[in-house]
Amino acid sequence: MAETLRRTGLYDLHVERGARMVPFAGWDMPVQYPMGVMAEHLHTRARAGLFDVSHMGQVLVTPKDGRIETAALALESLIPADVLGLPEGRQRYGLFTNDAGGILDDLMFAHRGDHFLLVVNAACAEQDIAHLRTLSGVTVTPVTDRGLLALQGPEAEAVLARLVPGVAAMRFMDSQVHDWDGIALWISRSGYTGEDGFEISVPAERLEAFARALLDQPEVAPIGLGARDSLRLEAGMPLYGHDMDAGVTPAEAGLAWSIPRIRRPGGARAGGFPGAAQVLEAPGGTRRGLRPEGRAPIREGVALFDAAGRAIGTVSSGGFGPSVGGPVAMARIPADIPDGAVIEAELRGRRLPVTVCPLPFVTPSYKR
Repeated sequence: MAETLRRTGLYDLHVERGARMVPFAGWDMPVQYPMGVMAEHLHTRARAGLFDVSHMGQVLVTPKDGRIETAALALESLIPADVLGLPEGRQRYGLFTNDAGGILDDLMFAHRGDHFLLVVNAACAEQDIAHLRTLSGVTVTPVTDRGLLALQGPEAEAVLARLVPGVAAMRFMDSQVHDWDGIALWISRSGYTGEDGFEISVPAERLEAFARALLDQPEVAPIGLGARDSLRLEAGMPLYGHDMDAGVTPAEAGLAWSIPRIRRPGGARAGGFPGAAQVLEAPGGTRRGLRPEGRAPIREGVALFDAAGRAIGTVSSGGFGPSVGGPVAMARIPADIPDGAVIEAELRGRRLPVTVCPLPFVTPSYKR
């Protein structure tokens, strides 16, 4: 039986704009528009791209006793981050871990005064909500009446400020509520492209109208999942289910930076999250950047070998980097292989040279 795909509130707009729709995490989503993936990618880097990310899960976590500290400490029992120390109006990146130290999902969490707003991956949303509902002392409420947009690129601020002037004062990882035409927009200055930009939660009944208002701006083009993937790859950002999963620890995924000192041994709130002992161990390998020679991309699953011909891992994400002008990839390989080392990738029966390099391939341009 064919899978019944869910549709975001912008499905008709995507079709009207000529999008090619594909199944993604149970949703019918635009992978590209007539402009094409390469042009969409470069447009986002140069101007502003609008992404429909309404498939992502939005979840409110509210303390039953009215004390935000209760919700923060409850979340810290699942997430190895400093939730308690997050100021109101700010957002952080975090991870759900399992008892073996693997990553169940990555997420963003924002302190919104009397509750936290979490944004989780579409494919993991149902699992994440069930996970959160194991917590005591909090109410977990999935947001089902709002869509989510991402406006990304160096001209995103100028575009959004025409409609919502207050956003110009926001800085990277701010999370605020702003008014547009009588409705409340939940806006964070963040995104998944390495560019400056915003993620905007919009009431479902006004989602299309707000998206059209943005697309009416001359700087803005609609962007699909294809360019979203190449943009995040160039920015060195991992994708759940590819660069990390339930069998990969934060250190192996190159995400140890998301676990602050206060949650590490000797810290004031050390441990206390699933798999803490395994999470804090030194990794056997870690996520690194790769630059293949030539123009042929190496994609997920391609086997990698060291100079002696020993298997050392497989590519976790790979493709062509339009801004870089060549193929780029990421893989978990032994930590003792230095940047600049040349390893080999097995592509269609041939071994091709690949240079190990630091991430990201494109330096992010966030407004600090």
